[in-house]
Amino acid sequence: MDAEVLIIGAGPAGLAVAASLLRKGRRPLVIEKATQVGASWRNHYERLHLHTVKALSALPGRAFPEDAPRYVPRQGVVDYLTAYAEQAGIGPRFGEEAAAIVRDGSGRWRTSTRSGQTFASDAVVVTTGANNHPFAPAIEGEERFAPPGPIVHSRDYRNAAPFLGQRVLVVGMGNTGAEIALDLAEHGVGVALSVRSPVNIVHRDVLGRPTQQTSILLGRLPTPIGDALARLLCDVTVGDISRYGLPRSRVSPLRQLREQGRTPVIDVGTLARIKSGEIAVFPAIRRLVEGGAEFVDGRTALFDAIVLATGYRAGVAALFPRSAVRVDDSGLPTQLAGTGELDGVYFVGFDLRQPGGLLRTIAEQAGAVADRIVASPARPRTS
Repeated sequence: MDAEVLIIGAGPAGLAVAASLLRKGRRPLVIEKATQVGASWRNHYERLHLHTVKALSALPGRAFPEDAPRYVPRQGVVDYLTAYAEQAGIGPRFGEEAAAIVRDGSGRWRTSTRSGQTFASDAVVVTTGANNHPFAPAIEGEERFAPPGPIVHSRDYRNAAPFLGQRVLVVGMGNTGAEIALDLAEHGVGVALSVRSPVNIVHRDVLGRPTQQTSILLGRLPTPIGDALARLLCDVTVGDISRYGLPRSRVSPLRQLREQGRTPVIDVGTLARIKSGEIAVFPAIRRLVEGGAEFVDGRTALFDAIVLATGYRAGVAALFPRSAVRVDDSGLPTQLAGTGELDGVYFVGFDLRQPGGLLRTIAEQAGAVADRIVASPARPRTS
């Protein structure tokens, strides 16, 4: 199938780019491996809300409904994405998962899918997201851990119901791990966190002001000043978390975001549960044992189930078997627009280093990419 622009993925980034192109008179083709738009949001855990305010989280051309809360819940985001696609007239081809993207002899891009289809296009916009492939590290002794409950990745966690009456260990304290632990604690489940890496924790709101807005302002300051103020605000509002067994990052939340692409833990109640003892904290796991875990500090504890909040991998480089994609240490593309052998390829929705949240960044990048595509000279065709 032939298209001027092929967009891979019908999540927020793919929809934003498609809508931006449509408003400029271009008709992109969108393919999506799932059967609906916003598939990742549909499959997230039920308690999830945006950590960013709705006014700064909307995609180009459509605001969130006026009656939506400041922090939109998961289902609200799903409804918004569905309405966004319908309003813009975006009709993705569902059930098409990109497998390989190569440049042909005419200079066009050919994208083959796992269903056997091939799509030829002048430009390709990859929007498959940073959370495309769940990452579950091997843990010594997994074969000996055989309690009634399973070892599951956070991708498969929906709510606390399957874990009622159990003792659950959540491995990893990013935002997902922190919120799953909170969800379990709120439902009376005995829960603990295994925290290996240093963390920064910020409250979602401070004195009624969203931290997102503060981070945007700090990000505009000279780097040393912004970092110093970010660290000071963290000290004043959150305090010393090391007393609760949480290893504290030596860099400010702003610097951690900018240099490592790691969003600080945006606290919506987990820290209070840790302080009260409702959520226990352990260091990294040394090994699993029958019915429990041994940690690197020598402590052991019994658990019935383990939830691995150990993140994802983007897997973008694997889509280009004949071209080298520049990626960072986390496998995320470092360019918005490809150059050289990747001229005509764009990567939207992978930049986790900007203050203000990913949806805000996506909205900005979508417009920029649409402008570049429209301004690009037409590629010569060969018969």
